[in-house]
Amino acid sequence: MKKIAIVSFQGEMPCFVHALLNAWNYHVKGYEVALIVEGASTARIADITKSPQAPLWEKIRSAGLVRSVCKACAVQMGTLQEAEAQGLPIDAALSGHSDLEVFTAQGFEIILF
Repeated sequence: MKKIAIVSFQGEMPCFVHALLNAWNYHVKGYEVALIVEGASTARIADITKSPQAPLWEKIRSAGLVRSVCKACAVQMGTLQEAEAQGLPIDAALSGHSDLEVFTAQGFEIILF
C-alpha cells in the first residue's frame, strides 16, 4: 500500500482545506494517509470546526488521519488547548515540533501544503 504524509504548513484557510481535500482523496482511494498539522496551519484547528468544511474535518479526524499536530506551533498560534480538546495527537519530538523522520522511516512520501 502506498503511504502519503500530507504536511500542512500554510495558515490560510484555502491552503488548509486543500490539504484536507487531498488527504481525504488519498484515503478513499486506498492509500495510508498521515495528516501532519504544522506551522501556521495549526491556527486552523479551532476555526475549521465552524467553517463550511467542518464535515470534512470531522471525517478526517474520525478516520484517524490526523497523525501529528506540532506542539510548539499550536502553542504559538493559541490552539494547543483546542487540539487537545479535539483529541488530536500532539507531537513535540523534534525540539518541540513534529518529527517528519518518523514518517519517512515508515515509507511515507511527504507532500507539503
